[in-house]
Amino acid sequence: MFKVMISDFIKKFELEVIYASENINEKSVSLMEVNRPGLQLSGYLGYFFPERIQLMGNMEMSFLGTFDSQTRIEKLENYMDDQMPCIVIARELEVYVEMIQVAKKVGIPILRTKDITSMFLSSAIRYLNRELAERISLHGELLEVYGEGVLIQGESGVGKSETALELVKRGHRLIADDVVEIRKVSETTLLGTSPEDIRYFIELRGIGIIDVKSLYGVGSIKKYDNIDIIINLELWDETKRYNRLGVVDEYNEILGVSIPSLTIPVRPGRNLAIIVEVAAMNARQKSMGYNAAKVLHDRIAKKFEGGGGK
Repeated sequence: MFKVMISDFIKKFELEVIYASENINEKSVSLMEVNRPGLQLSGYLGYFFPERIQLMGNMEMSFLGTFDSQTRIEKLENYMDDQMPCIVIARELEVYVEMIQVAKKVGIPILRTKDITSMFLSSAIRYLNRELAERISLHGELLEVYGEGVLIQGESGVGKSETALELVKRGHRLIADDVVEIRKVSETTLLGTSPEDIRYFIELRGIGIIDVKSLYGVGSIKKYDNIDIIINLELWDETKRYNRLGVVDEYNEILGVSIPSLTIPVRPGRNLAIIVEVAAMNARQKSMGYNAAKVLHDRIAKKFEGGGGK
């Protein structure tokens, strides 16, 4: 199971530390959801998961403000649990003294953000979904081509890195070379990135390692992107029949998610960068509901049905 350290969470969202528990650097979260403790503050703890990050906004803090100091302590002691990773107060709201008192007893960090509650909630969930997602590492290249996340795979030496570099030269953006870390951020979405140690570097046989960010600028790279299409490069096999019409879609499955895929045969004289560009644009057209192969197929079929083929 993956986890996010609370110290990293604080840095990511630039949170103000109101109270740092002694174990703050050991605190972590492994659940993607964020809890707003409405019912819990009123005393109902059914189906409550204290292991989630806790977020309080105007509603929760106003509710606590309706009680006297002793009742507020009782409410907070009933709600606050040592399993909590942290409590975040939104909108830079004033933190009750009683909350800090109970936090010290239980050992829970109290943090504060300038963001409004709903904005912080959506940002935190998005971040946790990405960092805690099921993941796998695959060999290949990942680029953003015309807004589509293109994963290029193939045997070593088939020309993946050279194709990636040519695409960067043509104005597209590199996400990962050689090793692609893929995360399942939803039941239908895969997000790809590069391991941090080798991010934005490409290995070219005969030249060595090049730094794409330094050579081509920050506009040539991107940290993350969805995987929208997989392109498999393979050396041309004269005995194999390759898809020429594209009427039937092919898919590869990664982490249980089916991604449209193409197999592109490689031989001297083929401009792979242009082929990848066309594949990306065609994939975008299909996602928008237009399939050129199907349109042509239906047009010819209609012609023959009407007697035009006699």
